[in-house]
Amino acid sequence: MAPLPPGIRFIVSFSRDQWYRAFIFILTFLLYASFHLSRKPISIVKGELHRYCATLHEGQVQFNSWNQKASGAPHRQSADNETDCSWAPFDQDNYQQLLGALDYSFLCAYAIGMYLSGIIGERLPIRYYLTFGMLASGAFTALFGLGYFYNIHSLGFYVVTQIINGLVQTTGWPSVVTCLGNWFGKGRRGLIMGVWNSHTSVGNILGSLIAGYWVSTCWGLSFIVPGAIVAAMGIVCFLFLIEHPKDIACFSFLAAPKGCENGTHRFRLQKQIFTDDKNKLPDPELQCLLPSDGKHPVHQSHVVVLPADGGGNMAAISFTGALRIPGVIEFSLCLLFAKLVSYTFLFWLPLYITNVDHLDARQAGELSTLFDVGGIFGGILAGVISDRLEKRASTCGLMLLLAAPTLYTFSTISKMGLEATVAMLLLSGALVSGPYALITTAVSADLGTHKSLKGNSHALATVTAIIDGTGSVGAALGPLLAGLLSPSGWNNVFYMLMFADACALLFLIRLIHKELSCPGSAAGDQVLFKEH
Repeated sequence: MAPLPPGIRFIVSFSRDQWYRAFIFILTFLLYASFHLSRKPISIVKGELHRYCATLHEGQVQFNSWNQKASGAPHRQSADNETDCSWAPFDQDNYQQLLGALDYSFLCAYAIGMYLSGIIGERLPIRYYLTFGMLASGAFTALFGLGYFYNIHSLGFYVVTQIINGLVQTTGWPSVVTCLGNWFGKGRRGLIMGVWNSHTSVGNILGSLIAGYWVSTCWGLSFIVPGAIVAAMGIVCFLFLIEHPKDIACFSFLAAPKGCENGTHRFRLQKQIFTDDKNKLPDPELQCLLPSDGKHPVHQSHVVVLPADGGGNMAAISFTGALRIPGVIEFSLCLLFAKLVSYTFLFWLPLYITNVDHLDARQAGELSTLFDVGGIFGGILAGVISDRLEKRASTCGLMLLLAAPTLYTFSTISKMGLEATVAMLLLSGALVSGPYALITTAVSADLGTHKSLKGNSHALATVTAIIDGTGSVGAALGPLLAGLLSPSGWNNVFYMLMFADACALLFLIRLIHKELSCPGSAAGDQVLFKEH
């Protein structure tokens, strides 16, 4: 009998449950990456919505395909204040405030909608809720780009489009975090979600590259193409997303044998479980990894009592009830300032690079992706460290402490040349994105399954939405403040960002002190097995 090919041996070495979990991991990664892909174009197109016709050395003006693009000269205003290359209404002297208003419209709507989204999302099927949000987001992202083709110059049109897009995009985060939390336990949550959260940076990078491809020739396509991608991923979500392992009888988490439910919708699991330690119940996250012929069974008398999901007695948690979970308020306020810094970079970094390094919109957009590359490593590093130390707050605090002086160094060194800008973009991206990534993923999932909830999995979407919604308030304020401060000099913008990092650290002081003084009391300690 011929031996199995290596590829087939690799496939069958994993269980059915493991393949399903890998599939959900990849699918939710791609779904939310597409959301971020659609948010990035506005930052790339800003340099094109307002720019001056630059005169070449020969005294001639070189136009692009839409008869206004000039290249190869310093970015400066001509003597007669001509701004024909700009797109009305962003051709005014207060263009930075107008561009900031677009950011603020989207992010303010996103922040307000996020508080409602978690409450709504935990009461609706995730697959339908997320599909609707992705289709609607794709439509309104594309609608913004249609303003180019239909020659629309109304500020109200672009603001309203951003507001509605911000509202429908709130369907994304609570849905994907809840789905991922259903499939993965706490054991290596920091690492798993650190890797998974790189979708933010991957989406930003792809959005920058896609938007940058058309920004100098036809900026409308910089929105229409990402919008089409989000809508297409919405269809994929409807066809393939599996909300919970129990929907396909997957045993990644312990399941109830038939006939074992009692009147209180809880069951006793007496199935033999194998482990290397007779005195410890294995991590539920790893149970589907255990071989069926293990050598050390857990004693048959071991009884585990689990609350049933969707049981009548497990009602969705209230907003105030979620706020009472220890750590939710502190991490929410910390994220407010951490996300303020992150989203200021997201929406204003390409324009800053254009002004400092004198690059065109496409080059600045491509260079800005290095910040997101650094963010990928920062998110993974934060997850690994927090898993190893079992101290989420302390990990965030250390990175915030290092981020503030790094931002000051970035503001100074980036003016010295392109090479210095590249190095500081990578370092700043890692330190700025690390705490943001950890709080919005692993910390949110920890708190959404906190032991005080007694196994009520319905709280995860609400807790996630509260934390990210509060953070989105900062995300709305950051770009707005950048638009107001940048006319007085970019140094003031960086001072604001450093102050925000200090405030984020301040709100974690109590939790950090608790972690350091009481090992094992990290926020979000999870008790998955609890007898009642």
